[in-house]
Amino acid sequence: MAGVDEPLYPIAVLIDELKNDDIQLRLNSIRRLSTIARALGEERTRKELIPFLAENNDDDDEVLLAMADELGVFIPYVGGVEHAHVLLPPLETLCTVEETCVRDKAVESLCRIGSQMRESDLVDSFIPLVKRLAAGEWFTARVSACGLFHIAYPSASDILKTELRSIYSQLCQDDMPMVRRAAATNLGKFAATVEAAHLKTDIMSMFEDLTQDDQDSVRLLAVEGCAALGKLLEPQDCVAHILPVIVNFSQDKSWRVRYMVANQLYELCEAVGPEPTKTDLVPAYVRLLRDNEAEVRIAAAGKVTKFSRILNPELAIQHILPCVKELSSDSSQHVRSALASVIMGMAPVLGKDATIEQLLPIFLSLLKDEFPDVRLNIISKLDQVNQVIGIDLLSQSLLPAIVELAEDRHWRVRLAIIEYIPLLASQLGVGFFDDKLGSLCMQWLQDKVYSIRDAAANNLKRLAEEFGPEWAMQHIVPQVLDMINNPHYLYRMTVLRAISLLAPVMGSEITCSKLLPVIVTATKDRVPNIKFNVAKVLQSMIPIVDQSVVEKTIRPSLVELAEDPDVDVRFFANEALQSIDHVMMSS
Repeated sequence: MAGVDEPLYPIAVLIDELKNDDIQLRLNSIRRLSTIARALGEERTRKELIPFLAENNDDDDEVLLAMADELGVFIPYVGGVEHAHVLLPPLETLCTVEETCVRDKAVESLCRIGSQMRESDLVDSFIPLVKRLAAGEWFTARVSACGLFHIAYPSASDILKTELRSIYSQLCQDDMPMVRRAAATNLGKFAATVEAAHLKTDIMSMFEDLTQDDQDSVRLLAVEGCAALGKLLEPQDCVAHILPVIVNFSQDKSWRVRYMVANQLYELCEAVGPEPTKTDLVPAYVRLLRDNEAEVRIAAAGKVTKFSRILNPELAIQHILPCVKELSSDSSQHVRSALASVIMGMAPVLGKDATIEQLLPIFLSLLKDEFPDVRLNIISKLDQVNQVIGIDLLSQSLLPAIVELAEDRHWRVRLAIIEYIPLLASQLGVGFFDDKLGSLCMQWLQDKVYSIRDAAANNLKRLAEEFGPEWAMQHIVPQVLDMINNPHYLYRMTVLRAISLLAPVMGSEITCSKLLPVIVTATKDRVPNIKFNVAKVLQSMIPIVDQSVVEKTIRPSLVELAEDPDVDVRFFANEALQSIDHVMMSS
């Protein structure tokens, strides 16, 4: 009896689980669809499983989303590409549900299946599906249809192609803004499949409809279409059709549309070419930099360097720099922050003289900004300016500001400066570093904030790598070792951390003569936290020093710690002892 029921079992279980009240059970069974399909075989999957799924579409959105996802990779389970069309009905139903993410996933799966289908099947099954959705009563179907045209169009006959273009044109003028938005979003993809002859006529007239839409949410999506269409058109057509639209959009009454233009302007410049950029887009960009909405200024400020690179230095100095000066004292801290993150890149574009005269004062004002992010964005890009104006000028003008930031009351600012020190050190050279920044590096080891102390220890290691062990022996190691007697145990911990990081850089000899004795002394510390960290540091030194030192010095210290009253100290000491035994055995 069991043998007779066996083939029916998977589908029966699936039907039971999909009707279960527990959503998790329903979800699990959908996620196991591929396993069920394998159990059923290709023919029964086509005849039983897919029709069942097509009917079972009044479920929870989460289950429908999983179903839309699974069906997209289902071609192998229904017998390959020649049977792919059987997957279209359940996905067509999912394209009409109310929940947006389910529809989007169904469209994505349909595109994936459509791109693998044979041309004849596309004409017989896929194109009719697109036409049905585009004529759907409920707007959800029409929204989904917009995302499928670029798959359907290439394989259609000329008569069908004309029909598809006219349907898309109707969707661009649909009563529902949601449909027009979907048409605007997908216009670029559809345009890429349309022949050049129809591009200028049909597609451009759809585009013009969308750019004059009364809903700003549709117009702002048309801005994205500008860049996509600009890449498809010849430069002269681009100047004739796209450029006026961009210039109008940059003065649109909705700030969201102007924001999109500010974000896309660089791509649009590439589409129209250098000459129209200089004559038409520079004034549009200047308007956006001076926009009365802070969001638009933020987007425009973030593109200052990219935009300046397209122009020659004279134009950048003449048109863009005055706006940059205004933005550096903008009322919105976010605008100043966006500007600070890119302004350093303008130095190579403008050249040495203009940087010294015009940009340095702006850098200084941003370095002294009261908002930490603005200062951080300047610090992290200093090397770009150094390449242009040289180290002497940079140190005279900017170093006092950096020293001030090193003692800033915001710990994140201090942290950013520390992380920048090794780079600064390599640029400034050892002599300069010792004069101006050496004392700061030691000061940070005693900061109140743990992250700063930890970063300071890492910083010492990177400096030792940069300037070599001899330099470190003179300038770092003595000061670090002096701090081991600090009355506060947290600062003693920082010294242990610094020693463990410096030991590999300093090499075996210095580690044995200078660093190890300090660590051994620390095993007598009264604070358990120090002692178990000593055990960790001793363990990290095992590979660095000779075997004889391990036996004579490290092992006795660890044996002593292994008998400590504190459980954690004993644990880490025993771990380190095991590590010694392991090294002994392997050698």
